Amino acid sequence: MRDHPHDESIPLPDVPHADAPHPDVWTGRATNRFQWVLALVGAACMALGVELAVESAWTSGVAPLAMSVVGCIAAGLLVLFGTLAFVHVDLKLDKDSLEVRCGHIGLPRRRIPLAHVAGADFVPLVTPRHWGGWGYRWRPEKGTAVVVRRGEGVVLRLWDGHTFTITVDDAESAVRAIRGRLRAGAPGTTP
Repeated sequence: MRDHPHDESIPLPDVPHADAPHPDVWTGRATNRFQWVLALVGAACMALGVELAVESAWTSGVAPLAMSVVGCIAAGLLVLFGTLAFVHVDLKLDKDSLEVRCGHIGLPRRRIPLAHVAGADFVPLVTPRHWGGWGYRWRPEKGTAVVVRRGEGVVLRLWDGHTFTITVDDAESAVRAIRGRLRAGAPGTTP
């Protein structure tokens, strides 16, 4: 049994007020508070490594203890920074492009010019299970995604045939804003 597959996006009706002005910048965000728990696990691994280095009697030999200390600190750093990078995702749409920034540092980041976007669709349910986990994901049959939580999302259809999925709160509004920008920038129309 499958959940909603990626390619079954729900088309939204055209914006009823297509002539209404679009805000200069549309922003959205999705947050996953569970990632903070994983970040605490990473911090605990780092603390264990530091405690081993400081409190150990070093009687069992330098190599095993050094490997334990380095292993705990390295694992802790990977978990800590790997989870903090995907605590939230920010989506910013301006008149020229769509930018996706992850975490507090804003990395990874992807900027997609609207000239490369063929269309946008609303998806009511995007889950980490569909993509193999949280984070910046790629699957050959689905495309690329930034998944920070289970829930609604936006699927961008790019002119090169690829797709890019982003989990974001109020995804329907994001899709309407993107479609409005695409219509405004279409040949033969005035913004």
